[in-house]
Amino acid sequence: MKPEKIAVENVNTPGRTSNVDAAKYSAMRKALLLALPLEKPGLTQVEMGEAVLPFLPDDLFPNGEKAMWWVKCVQLDLEAKGVVKRTIEKKPTRWYQEN
Repeated sequence: MKPEKIAVENVNTPGRTSNVDAAKYSAMRKALLLALPLEKPGLTQVEMGEAVLPFLPDDLFPNGEKAMWWVKCVQLDLEAKGVVKRTIEKKPTRWYQEN
């Protein structure tokens, strides 16, 4: 049986969607929203990748396998939907949740 898919957006390419594994997307979305702060300055890409690991189910992400790809996928989708914001005032770029 094929895994269920979900369409995701990418803030960098408006109007374009991709279909990804729905279970992995859902697990990473939940983990990312638990990990991201609600205000600036937020987390860097590397910090996001580390912060989600304790929240990921091992059956979908054994030993954090492919977690960074999924962090980026979900972050770009949530950013396109206005749930996550990025700060660019100073380097490196950081992300946080929109209140």
